[in-house]
Amino acid sequence: MTISFAGRVAIVTGAGGGLGRAYALELARRGAKVVVNDLGGARDGTGASDAAHKVVEEIRAAGGEAMANGGSVTEYDQMAEMVAHAKEAWGGVHILINNAGILRDKSFAKMEPADFELVVRVHLLGSANATKACWDLMREQAYGRILMTASSTGLFGNFGQANYGAAKLGLAGLTKTLYLEGAKYNVRVNTLSPVAGTRMTEDLFPPELFEKFTPDNVVPAALYLVSEDAPSNMIIGAGAGAYHAAYVTLTKGIALPEGDRTPEAIAANWEAIIDRTGDTVPQSGSEQSATVMQALMKLGA
Repeated sequence: MTISFAGRVAIVTGAGGGLGRAYALELARRGAKVVVNDLGGARDGTGASDAAHKVVEEIRAAGGEAMANGGSVTEYDQMAEMVAHAKEAWGGVHILINNAGILRDKSFAKMEPADFELVVRVHLLGSANATKACWDLMREQAYGRILMTASSTGLFGNFGQANYGAAKLGLAGLTKTLYLEGAKYNVRVNTLSPVAGTRMTEDLFPPELFEKFTPDNVVPAALYLVSEDAPSNMIIGAGAGAYHAAYVTLTKGIALPEGDRTPEAIAANWEAIIDRTGDTVPQSGSEQSATVMQALMKLGA
């Protein structure tokens, strides 16, 4: 089976280099018309360049169709304008890859509140802005594929990246709710946790590893997750040719009788509470309530 994007219109934010550029080039090679969005700034979000135009030139030189967009994901009106231009030119928007991001790494003790706020604004609110700009159109056309970009930092933590981790785990949570709201409109939403050597990570990898973690090795997972037969509500990791899934699970836990609901009882029953035997992967928040009720029924409450 060959996955084609012929007849599809895709928007990739942060597509002037690194992962975004790799996504845009491969989407175009497989037939998509691509909006290449990028401010062209440095890793910390400062400055600007014509990076998006250069990627568009690459796509056109290879026989594809693309347009550049320099809108900021932090500005909803600019994202709405980008979507409107794509619809006017090509009739719709079928795919959105939220890839734009910046880094302002410091330990939490040394981090300025402004650096925390900016990273959350670009990654989390920026993805929400771009998604909201596409949302009504995707519902109307009964087709949409949206990819959020999380991170191992968001899923598992990393020293010196409290702002980045908070934003990235927020995107996984956003995915889980939009999966529910988009389901009946054939809008599928997934989260990708990539590990790649890009301008964002060039000084984080030893040289010998940097060469293994090329953006091209992440592209297969990203494109499958925005394809017609994509799943929804998945968190997929990708890097250096390895691919895996991550899950938010819920243990069966225990229920305590009314007279025993004390901190001491929690401590005494801690191993039973965290026992992962028979744990589940809830598909909505209501399943936690159902687990509570099941535990109470066993207690006879």
